Amino acid sequence: MSIGTVKDLVKVDDYEVAEGLFYHKEHLWVRKDDGKVRIGMTDFALKKLREIVWVELPSAGDDITQNQSFGTLESVKATQDLVAPISGTIGKVNDKLTSKPRLLNEDPYGEGWIIVVEPTTKIDVELKEIMNFEAAVKWHKELTEGG
Repeated sequence: MSIGTVKDLVKVDDYEVAEGLFYHKEHLWVRKDDGKVRIGMTDFALKKLREIVWVELPSAGDDITQNQSFGTLESVKATQDLVAPISGTIGKVNDKLTSKPRLLNEDPYGEGWIIVVEPTTKIDVELKEIMNFEAAVKWHKELTEGG
């Protein structure tokens, strides 16, 4: 299964922001992919958390709701809830993360994707509630300037 392609990566300080994605304030990204959406975690959050050592993910068929927790990451530094950037039914879970959670750190916009979701609402409505690429670059600049 193709995981889609990231067009360009923009560096903001030491963090990469991928073009063509949408970004949620809880540091997850969304990529539209043939009527479904692929969700992963941002490079910024993963570098702040440092090495991911454990993940707790939902199962295929589970429903997620925008702005609600759907899983957990544990790093050498902290535990982080995964907060849904959109609502839908999980079609696929990246099971590789269970045995190899470091994939999140190694390739956050590629092999480190978390779930694929079939949206339950009009996806374009929920995407308007999160950041597009340009807004995400500006947001990352604000985050890095703030420390």
